[in-house]
Amino acid sequence: MKLYLYDQLNQSQKAAVAGVFLVLLPVFFPNLFGPLGRASPSMFSEWNAPRPRHVALLQGALQRQISIREHINLWAPLANQGWKPCTEPPKFSSQPKKYQGYIQVFLDGGLNQQKMGICDAVAVAKILNATLVIPHLEVNPVWQDSSSFAEIFDVDHFIDTLHDEVSIVKELPTDYSWSTREYYATGIRATRIKTAPVHATADWYIENVLPVLKSYGVAAIAPFSHRLTFNNLPSDIQRLRCKVNFQALDFVPHIRNLGETLVHHLRYTPPRNEAVGTGHLLQGTDKFGRDGAGKYVVLHLRFDKDMAAHSACDFGGGIAEKRALAKYRQVIWQGRVLNSQFTDEELRHQGRCPLTPEEIGLLLAALGFDNDTRLYLASHKVYGGEDRIITLRNLFPLMEDKKSLASAEELAKVEGKASLLAAVDYYVSMHSDIFISASPGNMHNALVGHRAFLNLKTIRPNMALLGQLFPNKSMDWSEFQKAVLDGHKSRQGQIRLRKEKQSIYTYPAPDCMCRA
Repeated sequence: MKLYLYDQLNQSQKAAVAGVFLVLLPVFFPNLFGPLGRASPSMFSEWNAPRPRHVALLQGALQRQISIREHINLWAPLANQGWKPCTEPPKFSSQPKKYQGYIQVFLDGGLNQQKMGICDAVAVAKILNATLVIPHLEVNPVWQDSSSFAEIFDVDHFIDTLHDEVSIVKELPTDYSWSTREYYATGIRATRIKTAPVHATADWYIENVLPVLKSYGVAAIAPFSHRLTFNNLPSDIQRLRCKVNFQALDFVPHIRNLGETLVHHLRYTPPRNEAVGTGHLLQGTDKFGRDGAGKYVVLHLRFDKDMAAHSACDFGGGIAEKRALAKYRQVIWQGRVLNSQFTDEELRHQGRCPLTPEEIGLLLAALGFDNDTRLYLASHKVYGGEDRIITLRNLFPLMEDKKSLASAEELAKVEGKASLLAAVDYYVSMHSDIFISASPGNMHNALVGHRAFLNLKTIRPNMALLGQLFPNKSMDWSEFQKAVLDGHKSRQGQIRLRKEKQSIYTYPAPDCMCRA
């Protein structure tokens, strides 16, 4: 009896200790229980790595055989399409001798949204005959990046490239030194313009901003993202915007140097002899001599938590994932982005769901990229981390990114700074043989436009088609591949003329290009 009571007491003590341990575990190891951010899932996280959702297609993709003809066609550069860049103003255009005052703009968003804002700011300064102060870049609320204009772009190159058309200064004269971001954050100011509508016309700026310039000598416009129309502007203003975007906005030297280092590794360093994780052995030097050697494709894998939450699609993580994304959506956007009224199936058929790493891997394989392809991954941290990427890596074992190609010392100046990391990816993307993005977005749009401007091959995924193909579980690999190839024949960089309301930064023809 005493032994029994002792055992019972011992079990109670053990239970108590275990209970205390479970209570204190989150205190001492909070990361184990914290919500999944933009990295790998935690041990007790909101998210469980889903198994591959397209097993039959994956088996076919891993056994794929690419013909020599398909390989040659895939890597062949675009033929001349009869267009050439045209960004120079008419010869009679010149700077005015007297300016109306100083324009300041405060820009939100990530790198590519800020680039568009900078281009628009130069155009507004031209419209108002004003001097532009180098734009102020706000701290990105999602990536928490405080990088300034001068930390990303070559300021002297920017000013020199545009000096014949627009007056630009690095900072305000001392007489206006009071006009700072902090000054406008503390109250209503007569020199701040808060009412600029989205896609405002040139006349709106002349009627609403020019009087402020004449009265005070300075006008600060905030917010400024997407605050200039794409329609009914003089041709010289449109070409000026493109000149800013494609010529004046050059990255600072250390970003260009790091980008060139990565490009050099991708083009001239032979692949590793062993393809990790596939069971295939690659004959490094011999394979490097094949057709397509020295070439690489950039994949912009836009599958971070923000993208997943914003889309309201199902990505196979179960109810825990759905709840976590819904909570994140509410915390970040405070109800401005709601759960979709459409089902996941309807969203996919509409082409509104981001492609997962597994799905973009299957698309690349169907397009004709083999397992010897030098694939550069341009991406912020992927939602789900390596567990999400492993299927893509199995399909493309020679996949690289910044960290796999550059040393810690080479990455030191950009590490932890989202805008600088994005700038490096942008540079590598612009120098690639082929670029493809997993989902539409600001970087996709910027690179589609820039590469079209230079007649470079860019594959645009047919999201609506893929949204119908992937749910079809009865489709075998050959059927899937044929449907993909047929659906992407006209989506590989062909010039598309800009339509009304479309962005000149995505569709540079005909505003910023001429018939060759």
